[in-house]
Amino acid sequence: MTIKCKVKSIKPLACNTYQILLHPETPVSFKAGQYLMVEMGESDKRPFSIASSPCRHQGELELHIGAAEHNAYAIEVVELMTKALDNDSSINIDAPHGTAWIKEESERPLLLIAGGTGFSYVRSILDHCVSIDKASPIYLYWGAKSSDQLYAKEEIAQIAATHSNIHFIPVIEDADKEWTGKAGNVLQAINEDFDSLAEYDIYIAGRFEMAGAARDQFTQNKEAKSDHMYADAYAFI
Repeated sequence: MTIKCKVKSIKPLACNTYQILLHPETPVSFKAGQYLMVEMGESDKRPFSIASSPCRHQGELELHIGAAEHNAYAIEVVELMTKALDNDSSINIDAPHGTAWIKEESERPLLLIAGGTGFSYVRSILDHCVSIDKASPIYLYWGAKSSDQLYAKEEIAQIAATHSNIHFIPVIEDADKEWTGKAGNVLQAINEDFDSLAEYDIYIAGRFEMAGAARDQFTQNKEAKSDHMYADAYAFI
């Protein structure tokens, strides 16, 4: 369904990463973990995870868009949003989309995995779990190239500090001397930390190749069940 939106604000979160708040003309009903499509043209719709959670979004939709110099696909969307904000004009979205939303009825422990701005997907799920007081153990692994790209690490660390069932494990590829957390590949870190993933519901957002590698590694080596692994990428790979 096409919905007109005003661009309420655009704020940098990290280098080449932006938080964009949209105010839809009509309320959007969605589930934690779904995404929307930004309409660039009649046949050009570009998907972005909704970072806000359905029970605490107060009518606004939050996006986290990584728009590095080589990523024209995302840069053009940020430019469209910036122009709409400057001109007080509207943009069109098509929402909601996706089937990789949180399965609220499940009592299995959760493993949330994000690569880069795929964090927006797991952030919506995590915030929804907190808002409904979900008691299952929740492990959130967030991988990035450098620590400054973990733009919400303090926020998530605080959530984990105040909820005993939530565990936050940031992983960076290019660790400097000051980094005291895990270093390397986020999937490697999970492989090292878990003997078995047989009992977990696993939610993944990142590059398609990461989602594919996670499915292969975890089902073959960690007893994960493919029907308990969720990612929008799995509709395409």
